[in-house]
Amino acid sequence: MNLLNYEVLKKSGYEGYILENAPEKVMQFGEGNFLRAFVNYWFDISNEKAGWNGKCVLIQPIAQGLTDLINKQEGLYTLYLRGTENGEKVDRKRVISSVSRCLNPYTEDGYAQMMELAVSDDLEYVVSNTTEAGIVYDPACQFADKPCSSFPGKLTQVLYTRYQAGKSGLVILSCELIDNNGKELQKCVNQYIDQWGLEDGFRAYINESCTFCSTLVDRIVPGRIRDAAEVARLEEENGYADPLTDVGEVFGVWNIEGPAWLEEKLPFKKAGVNCVVVPDVTPYKKRKVRILNGAHTGTVLGAYLAGYDIVRDCMHDDVILGYMNKMLHQEIIPTLPLDKKDLESFASAVADRFNNPFIDHEILSISLNSTSKWLARNFPSFIEYVEQNGTLPTCLTMSFAAYIAFFTSDIQELNDKGLVCRRAKGNTYTCNEDRWVLEFYYDHRNDSVEDLVHAVMTNEKMWGQDLTQIPGFEAATVANLTTIRAEGAHKAYTSCL
Repeated sequence: MNLLNYEVLKKSGYEGYILENAPEKVMQFGEGNFLRAFVNYWFDISNEKAGWNGKCVLIQPIAQGLTDLINKQEGLYTLYLRGTENGEKVDRKRVISSVSRCLNPYTEDGYAQMMELAVSDDLEYVVSNTTEAGIVYDPACQFADKPCSSFPGKLTQVLYTRYQAGKSGLVILSCELIDNNGKELQKCVNQYIDQWGLEDGFRAYINESCTFCSTLVDRIVPGRIRDAAEVARLEEENGYADPLTDVGEVFGVWNIEGPAWLEEKLPFKKAGVNCVVVPDVTPYKKRKVRILNGAHTGTVLGAYLAGYDIVRDCMHDDVILGYMNKMLHQEIIPTLPLDKKDLESFASAVADRFNNPFIDHEILSISLNSTSKWLARNFPSFIEYVEQNGTLPTCLTMSFAAYIAFFTSDIQELNDKGLVCRRAKGNTYTCNEDRWVLEFYYDHRNDSVEDLVHAVMTNEKMWGQDLTQIPGFEAATVANLTTIRAEGAHKAYTSCL
């Protein structure tokens, strides 16, 4: 089977949109699955729908990567967007042609080509997703390194080369999953300016001519297809081999923090993709954390105790789905500072996303570090609901009891892998958490429900405060935990409806 490239694609009979040649407008640090299923997809749609007429040059961020394979395929790869929309199963295929090539800056030629691109009149954007650890200031990086090991160091080298050539500033779109990613990246670049003793004119160029944007990205990207039989079937259907095949969920949203003019400059609005430029991404991050992540943490621990292993399966249980939707629409959304129609639309998509028939999202993987997750994702909605209404939110209150139940369900032992518990269906499972949390629950394994709840709620190391001071919360949690232990989590969730 021939490897995908433009000639092979033409012979395969592919009838979708393809753009073979266009100016290179984007320098993209990162060539992994997420960026190719998210950023490069949206630029590809912009070529088709908005006449953007641009290409992305990928920069391999570490010494080992995909440069050779991407270039063998002339930047082409197949993307499948799979999931559920409005309750209907979706499986869309698109060959992405928005990538022109990939550069490895750890080779002499690759570094030189990166700097040639840096001074191009066509270049407009820098995009990055170098993992959460990518935006760090490493003082070991030196100006003469070819290249610097850190991403901010490389970016400083690129922008200094462009500045020296007298070229216009760039728009930098950071996609790393940290708070204020654009601001943090700009901060790192300024630190290198200080360390390397670069001139004030370059500092002004960075902070006045370049636009560093913090962004919030949201799309689940499982990545490559691992099933050999499915790979063989798709190769036969497509008429080519494509080891760069990528898979993402159908849902996708990109919120970009930037000036008002940027929305008109970017091609996404004209292309009709789900991207908005806003003065502040903080409310949108709050939306994602409270609704999407909060639905996970607030629902699945009890669902696991009720016998479910995969998130998708929970969405076919009317009680668990009803519980989740009540929590989202009646308890969480009223506490959020965004347009209610937008919030309702985002929340309504959650059930579709969780019901993705192509992703086996294991509940135990979501349960990792549930203490800090409940505090960050669910407690803010809980306490704001209490402050607004003067009463406890039924489902969020139950979610706290389900959290305690998950860590205390027939505790078997504490070993080097975690806290081993047993659920009603008979199997053991291992809770993974900070060690001190696991030790706390193990030490309280023989407590009565009342003593256990009191110990948990007064543990200020867990919650930063004494939760028993919230009127009615302790008594409600004792009652809820008693129901879970006596009648099961499913019955407990039913009682919330």
